Amino acid sequence: MKTPIEILQKYWKHSSFRKPQKEIITATIQKQNTIVLLPTGGGKSLCYQIPTLLQEGICVVISPLIALINDQVDQLKEKQIKAIALTSQLNFEETIIAFDNLQFGDFKFLYLSPEKLQNPLIQEKIQQLNVSLIAIDEAHCISEWGHDFRPSYLKLHLLKDICPNANIMALTATATPQVLLDIQNKLELQDALIFKKSFKRNNLKFKVITTEDIYGQLIQSLQKIKGSCIIYAGTRKQSKEISFLLSKKGYKSSYYHGGMSTSEKSLAYDSWISNKNPIMVATTAFGMGINKPDVRAVIHIA
Repeated sequence: MKTPIEILQKYWKHSSFRKPQKEIITATIQKQNTIVLLPTGGGKSLCYQIPTLLQEGICVVISPLIALINDQVDQLKEKQIKAIALTSQLNFEETIIAFDNLQFGDFKFLYLSPEKLQNPLIQEKIQQLNVSLIAIDEAHCISEWGHDFRPSYLKLHLLKDICPNANIMALTATATPQVLLDIQNKLELQDALIFKKSFKRNNLKFKVITTEDIYGQLIQSLQKIKGSCIIYAGTRKQSKEISFLLSKKGYKSSYYHGGMSTSEKSLAYDSWISNKNPIMVATTAFGMGINKPDVRAVIHIA
């Protein structure tokens, strides 16, 4: 049997773990429920991916945003690790084929949204799988005290009934003490081991700019950025307007919001991730956990 460090070296080409990844992985292999609070970029995904690759069975990953799901699945496929994203892009027949692949095709990861999990057919199909681990990403969405509260997260405790032999890992990069308590209570994880890491990041700079000329200041800021960028806008309309403005100024950008079709979102995401359009203008529907190593700035327009 391979060890966690061997899996890390084989698929991720890293020679060592960051703290506390190794401790989380060890606890998970020992079938402990865990709550993981690590900063964005802190390697949360490895904490459930490596145990899954070391064990029999499948990991069911609950994630709130299509962009995050597609990002994770694409990265696993690049490493020749079999993963399936169960999104609205799949019709009924494709969904059945996906579950056949999960059951008989040596697939290791199933990614889906909390809303998708409410479908009785999906619940029945998951119940037929050998699920070893359930990973609930962006777990702060379960709390009404959290800034991204999502009512569908309140029903995720049903996973304990669907997959009684699986242990649960709840992951987030943002949780106050009250939000943490909600995660424990509403997911019924009072017995979980809690892992926290300092959110202090010496390689990040934070700057608040107050100005009446928001778009003029935005252009000034972009002139100093060498690399990819994300601009978060307050509304769908604003994300589109800013993208059009940037195009007129000679900047290559895409926009992304919750009102777009799945194909439109995929096109915007692909254009950004490939650097065809290195600037993404988005609402919070885009999420904040996309893994893109050349992002040099994240701008929030209030």
